[in-house]
Amino acid sequence: MIPRLTILLSALLLAAGCTSVKYSALEKVGVYKRDILVDRVEDAQEAQLEAKEEIASAYEQFTGLVQFDGGDLEAIYKRLNAKVEDTRESVDEVDQRIAAIEQVAGDLFKEWREELGQYSNASLRRSSEQKLEDTRRRYGNMITTMKNARSRIDPVLSVFEDQVLFLKHNLNARAVAALKGEVGSIGSKVDRLIQDMNKAIAEADSFIQTMK
Repeated sequence: MIPRLTILLSALLLAAGCTSVKYSALEKVGVYKRDILVDRVEDAQEAQLEAKEEIASAYEQFTGLVQFDGGDLEAIYKRLNAKVEDTRESVDEVDQRIAAIEQVAGDLFKEWREELGQYSNASLRRSSEQKLEDTRRRYGNMITTMKNARSRIDPVLSVFEDQVLFLKHNLNARAVAALKGEVGSIGSKVDRLIQDMNKAIAEADSFIQTMK
């Protein structure tokens, strides 16, 4: 299997039209739905890792802001604002990657199920059907874990966005001091989110290994 298909996939998918034509074009160069699924899971895994790092960095910027003790307050605020914007972009990327996984997985499992009817050897058919069910189960565990981690991002990100919006029009030491009580609460949410994202990243890695 080709180690990384991203560049090849991008070129061929742009050149092709409808989904079935895209798959046919890829199969002609030895890239099948199974390969595409693995590649998209790897992409989602990378997107989740980046989102996790952005969230941790945003929290670090927030704690630095509320611990303000002199200096350029506006500069600190701008760094927090920029980090929150970067986090939102990375989360949007996660959403796109998950959607891409679901699309090709649905197409793969549909094709696999339909091809079971082409077997004349009952033993081979049963073996393939069992493998299909095992793959669907592992995929189900992975995508559920991935979505669960994703669902925890918005509540955390919304808190950061609210704080940035509040500080935009109240950028003074008193307003910053008023947010100090939020550090512990947000910190526990960030810790739980990072744990869930680590779990999702590990689950994706496990799925990838079983598909190779």
